[in-house]
Parts: sequence; C-alpha cells; structure tokens
Amino acid sequence: MDNLVQLTTDELIALEERYGAHNYHPLDVVLSRGEGVWVWDVEGNRYMDCLSAYSAVNQGHAHPRIRQALVDQAMRLPLTSRAFRNDQLGLYYKELCDLTGFEMVLPMNTGAEAVESALKVARKWGYQVKGIPDGQAEIIACEGNFAGRTITLVSFSSEPLYRDDFGPYTPGFKLIPYGDAKALEAAITPHTAAFIVEPIQGEGGVIVPPAGYMKKVRDLCTKHNVLLIADEIQTGLGRTGKLFACDHDGVRPDLVTVGKALSGGFYPVSAVLGRRDVLGVFKPGEHGSTFGGNPLACAVARESLRVLVEENMVENTARMGDYLQERLAEMNSPHVKEVRGKGLMIGVELKPEAGGARRFCEALQHSGILAKETHVNTIRFAPPLIISKAEIDWAAERIQPVLLMK
Repeated sequence: MDNLVQLTTDELIALEERYGAHNYHPLDVVLSRGEGVWVWDVEGNRYMDCLSAYSAVNQGHAHPRIRQALVDQAMRLPLTSRAFRNDQLGLYYKELCDLTGFEMVLPMNTGAEAVESALKVARKWGYQVKGIPDGQAEIIACEGNFAGRTITLVSFSSEPLYRDDFGPYTPGFKLIPYGDAKALEAAITPHTAAFIVEPIQGEGGVIVPPAGYMKKVRDLCTKHNVLLIADEIQTGLGRTGKLFACDHDGVRPDLVTVGKALSGGFYPVSAVLGRRDVLGVFKPGEHGSTFGGNPLACAVARESLRVLVEENMVENTARMGDYLQERLAEMNSPHVKEVRGKGLMIGVELKPEAGGARRFCEALQHSGILAKETHVNTIRFAPPLIISKAEIDWAAERIQPVLLMK
C-alpha cells in the first residue's frame, strides 16, 4: 500500500493489530514526526515526549547533526562486516574511551546484545583469570532487574511476565534483593565471576538504591575479586545528570554496558566498555556480530557523543531534572505515594488505590504529554535531555490536573 501516510489513526492501529505479534501494549497514538522534545501524530496533534524511546532519544528527536552524520556515512559506506576494517571504527573506539575513561570497547548493536556480551566476558574471565572450575561460574544479579528479552537474560529476571513459558532457563545465576550490600556479600562464593547491577532500576519502576550502595558494591567486588558490571543502557550517557549514574558515587565498574542514546535514536548501537585485562580475554573468532562496529553505526555514535558534550546536555539534565522533580513534588496529588529519581529519570509512584498508572498515562496523552506506566503503579517521566525550563513549565500545567483527577 503506497498511501499508508494517508490512513487514519484507527486504520493504522487496525493494521498493527491484524498483522503484528501482540507483544506490546502501546498507547493508541500513531506518531509520524519528531523534533526536539516534540512529536506529532498522523492527525497533526503535537505531544511532548516524556519517554524518549526509553532514553534512546536523549539528544532529542531527529537531531540535525546526528541526522547529517547518518546521511553522509550512508552515502559513502554503510556496512563492511568485521571481515574487513573500516575508517570509522578506530576513531569511534578512541573517542568513546577518551570520553568515558575506559580502556577498551566491544561494539554491538542492541542493549540485550551488550549485556549478553558482558556476561560472556565475565564467564571467560572467571575461568581464564580467576581460575573458577570449568562450567561452574556464577553471576549474581538483583531482583527487579531488566536486562533484555533473550532466553539467558530472562533467566535471571524476577518478573513472571518476562519468564513464564520461556524455560528451561540458562543456569549459573543467583538473585538477591536490590540495594542490599549485605545480601551481595552473603551470595558471593569462590565461583562468583561477576555481579551485574543497574545503578537505578528503570523498568523496575525507577528504583533508586540507598545512598552509598554502589560504593559498597564496588568495595565488595574488589575484596572478593568479582567483576562489577554496571548496566547503564538506560541510565548512561547523561540521563541522570552525570555521564554515568555510577559517577554519582565516584564508582568505576570493571565493565559497563551502554546503548540506546549512543546513537541518538537513529540506529541500534551498543557497546561494552571495560578494562583492557578483562575485555582482552576475547580472542579472534570467539565472539562477534555482522553489524557490530559497522561504519554507519560508528559515524552516528561519534556524532551522538559529540552532540551530548558540545551542547552541554549532561549539565542541562542535572539542572532540569531537579526542577522537574520539584514541580512534580509540589503538585500535592492525593494519588501520589512518592516522586523519585535522578536527573531526568523520574518515577511518580501512585498509591495502589489510585487505580493504576495506565489510566493516568492515557489522560496525559489527551493533554499532550506522552509518558508510560511501568510496574502497574508508576508513571515514568524521562524527556529528552535538551528540555528547557519553559517546556517543563508547559508540561507541569498539563500534568497537575491529571494527577489530581478522580
């Protein structure tokens, strides 16, 4: 059908429902254009995007510099595979390491691939360096985590919706309560290769651990010769008001997974960052990806990182995040249990008797705000990092009546 752009919202939704697998429950808005913090639907209605594609669009929709980098590279050379070298990969490696302070990069495509790769690295390091007996490596994770949807990643999920009917599960994982350093120490054995943790649990409901938790975790991992893997796919690259959420506690993990905003929303790009002696355990042929490290991805990521730094987006996030949290907290809604988060990663948890966050998100949509519920009772607000004070004020005027509705 050549005239899809002329179809109505209802007609386009009907096509999705008829031909697509029903593995999502989106709001019934059909978007066709975006710019900055704004998106427009097929009927021409404008909305403020307060989800940012789960932090993939930190730099704002259709950032002109990133878009141009994509176009320029696509016209020259999009893909070589890693069978050959390309003129973007080495530059991408250096610029990412210079910015983050890590020594080595493993390029992948999606966030789930980055986490899978980090787990493979950790196991191989455990056998080759730590001396764990073959096949007995353990990796500790936290309840409430979200790392992706692969069989292995749902194997250490505590969410029945993500796990049910997908077994048998990959062995070798232990789950402990989130934010509990004593539980981590109790779970560590001589066979523990790594601890993987989100500095803030995003899909878990924007759960912020107790102050000092990440520092205690770092000390325990160092003491017991366990790799600390920080999953910063949502929290990284400015979302919390620091380049990485771990930076709030002055913590340097052994491995960090990044993705989403690494491409400004233009292309799937992810990576594992880490120490040379850890990522260096991989030898040619042991791990790979046809698209990982392709020249188009590298060019887009390079410009996405430059934009983040040169346009002071991280600093803006720290300021605007504080302001947005203040505006949300002062609304004094009888439905709100807690407002929490860091930077522009904010969760508004509703009381159970409020009737669930979904109806509030649907009401926000009708008021020109796009947000998404998570874990039934929490509304997540995570606009692009370029948002201004005036735009937050515009949003607050529309959010308050919704939070006060019966």
